[in-house]
Amino acid sequence: MKVLLLEDIKSLGKSGDVVEVKDGYGQNFLIAKGKAKLATNEVINRYKAEQRNKEEKLALEQAQREALAKELEKINLVIHKKCGETGALFGAITKEEIALALQENHRLEVDKKHIEIDSPIKHVGEYKISSNLGHGIHAHFTLTVKGE
Repeated sequence: MKVLLLEDIKSLGKSGDVVEVKDGYGQNFLIAKGKAKLATNEVINRYKAEQRNKEEKLALEQAQREALAKELEKINLVIHKKCGETGALFGAITKEEIALALQENHRLEVDKKHIEIDSPIKHVGEYKISSNLGHGIHAHFTLTVKGE
């Protein structure tokens, strides 16, 4: 019996491989557990089409993240926050505040989980903020904190 593997099986093959297995193993274990499908032309063609769609979505997502990174590199984000006479802020600037400011001021959607701050921002000044957008794409932008 020929089956199309839907996931990697250690002694059998990788996901997407068409392999020959014994009928009982194929029916009772691989197909029953959802690890494989019977390898017909229709199933193989559908699997290949799904893989192409995944690759296209990944390429589109990659292009969007690269465009976002280019936009972020150009930005000098300014946040106004209450501070004392010495320039110490009343509370620290959080990742959520930075993400919200990016969305409100520059219309850029950056998840707060993607923003990386080396140390808490507790003073007025200029800071270099990095953002890990995933898929190996990093962007750096400048944050200027001004006191009110």
